[in-house]
Amino acid sequence: MSSKSNYSYVGIAFIILVFGIIFIPKIVDRIKNNDITRSDRMSNVPDNNFTSTEKLAFLEINGAPKQVPEFRFTNQNGEIITNKDYEDKVYVIEFFFTTCPTICPIMNQNLVQLQDHFKGIDNFGVASFTINPSHDTPEVLKSYANDYKITNPNWNLLTGDRDAIYSLANTGFNLYTAQDDNVAGGFEHSGNFALIDKKGFIRSRTDAYGNPKIYYRGTISEADKFSEDGEAEEISMLKEDIKKLLNE
Repeated sequence: MSSKSNYSYVGIAFIILVFGIIFIPKIVDRIKNNDITRSDRMSNVPDNNFTSTEKLAFLEINGAPKQVPEFRFTNQNGEIITNKDYEDKVYVIEFFFTTCPTICPIMNQNLVQLQDHFKGIDNFGVASFTINPSHDTPEVLKSYANDYKITNPNWNLLTGDRDAIYSLANTGFNLYTAQDDNVAGGFEHSGNFALIDKKGFIRSRTDAYGNPKIYYRGTISEADKFSEDGEAEEISMLKEDIKKLLNE
């Protein structure tokens, strides 16, 4: 082997050594600090594993796609959160209250499952609006978030003006909510989730007649499959549809 070739190999080895010294510690440090972005790493969610490839429908009101109404509330960390904070994100909406003795625990366990399924996806989130804001202060919501192991930074548990919350639920989303002292917990509400795309439009699958189903049943776990009344779970469906919107 010539001395010229020896110099070439030495040069290449030197470049590799310098690269390792400079860049590998930085990469390791980014991993330790959880600073690898979605574009840097492979998602743990398959991109094209769908049982249905049908494009999700828009909910239309008077011929126009319906967007999320503007809102402004306080989250569990005492921060002001508005609909603008969810721009460019796919997110799920629910209405709940922390002292709910019936369906809320199941709903939020299902949402935690979604959170864990989409862990590391920076543009996935949840917006949970309490319908008992006089009790559910930011401090109470923070404790609730800790109890349920809510860790997604885009999952906000929101409280604020009671009338504004009820208007958002009943008029903005048509997700029924009401105070009723005759029901368990003192409040009545829908156990459904709404799915919102990156541009703030309400999206869903369609029924057999081509009409948007609008909501997803949140009160039955994927593991249980069916309720006592024979209603099928829709969390697996929601997982697929979140993936579709993330890929749009």
